[in-house]
Amino acid sequence: MILYLMRHANAGLRRPNPSLDAKRALVKDGKDQCVLMARTLSAYKVQIDTVVSSPLKRAQQTAQFVATELGHEAKVEISTALAPDGKYADFQALLAKYSKAEGLLAVGHNPNLFEFMGKLVTGNGGASLRLRKGAIARIDLDRHPAQLHWLIDPRLIRSIYASVGKSSRPKTSRK
Repeated sequence: MILYLMRHANAGLRRPNPSLDAKRALVKDGKDQCVLMARTLSAYKVQIDTVVSSPLKRAQQTAQFVATELGHEAKVEISTALAPDGKYADFQALLAKYSKAEGLLAVGHNPNLFEFMGKLVTGNGGASLRLRKGAIARIDLDRHPAQLHWLIDPRLIRSIYASVGKSSRPKTSRK
């Protein structure tokens, strides 16, 4: 299975009240991040069979925006294993549940997502990997320990798109 781990996109500032924070929605920049990252996944010809999200609103919105942009028509599944307080054992159970999927997109939160990713790719959690809002990692689970193929940050993609329109060659005049 190929696992695509994605941190939810930008949802603005954290709210001190946990029940209000759980209902925090994506801001416009977060929605733009979702579209940008989904288009990047499309450019990589990513195939997603299943989409699973944390129960928090911002993660569900991220999962739905990306799934829709990729043409994924099935319902986004919800799992507490991807919630901010999710445990690694629950995450492993989630992976076992969807082990028949070829491509699984899992959308959640830090700090547990980068901890899960570290444990998957090292076997012991020794990796220190940064997962910014809206970032996606591709992890091949067919190997042990799992192999991190790439980690894409929305800031990187924005800068690439911004520079594509500009030529790196100096302008020369034609006479």
